[in-house]
Amino acid sequence: MTGSLLEVIALDVRDAVAAEQGGADRLEVVADMSADGLSPTPETVAAIAAETALPQMVMLRSSAGFTSAPDALDRLRADAKALTQAGAAGFVFGFLDEAGVVDLAATEAMIHAVSPLPWTFHRAVDHAADHQAGWRAVRLLPNLATVLTAGAPTGVSDGLPVLKARCEAGDAGLILAGGGLKPPHVHSLLTNGVRAFHVGSAVRRTWSEPVDPALVARWRALVDRDL
Repeated sequence: MTGSLLEVIALDVRDAVAAEQGGADRLEVVADMSADGLSPTPETVAAIAAETALPQMVMLRSSAGFTSAPDALDRLRADAKALTQAGAAGFVFGFLDEAGVVDLAATEAMIHAVSPLPWTFHRAVDHAADHQAGWRAVRLLPNLATVLTAGAPTGVSDGLPVLKARCEAGDAGLILAGGGLKPPHVHSLLTNGVRAFHVGSAVRRTWSEPVDPALVARWRALVDRDL
């Protein structure tokens, strides 16, 4: 990996190959962006693994929203096993309860299910009723690689002060900055110590069109430029 980590959302093999061509370091593999990303099929993960060497962080999420009933968790455990066998390098998940508190029981159940693979807590943390309490609950969980966060539910533009405060508290290494991430945000984030960046819509014209390797290359240069 050169410079910062650049993670690109991939829906299929074509996206994954384009992301690799553009210089991405890692993929977040998902299905159904109309629901903000659900679990892909093992067949998709296997197909990507056959065509690219990029590590796949695979979404584990069965429905829109951030809560998960026990039967849904059982299905996600089964999904995790099949997706690992298909080539997942790690997973992306995270749960809130009905009150908007980080659901540690559900999250820890999935940590156990995917162990020893690393995992990312996704943007559920930005939607917690108490953002600071949510961050504190997540940051020390086992095998946590990164937390995908914009600092605010509305995106990085509003969340930059929160992300800066987290960096000042020593948590820059946990931050995977994403969610409305735009080029003007990058310099500030790099200056504060963030070294991991996540892009999806920014590297394609629409969600119905594939990843554009030229746009990925622009982000590659952008996140490396001040290092």
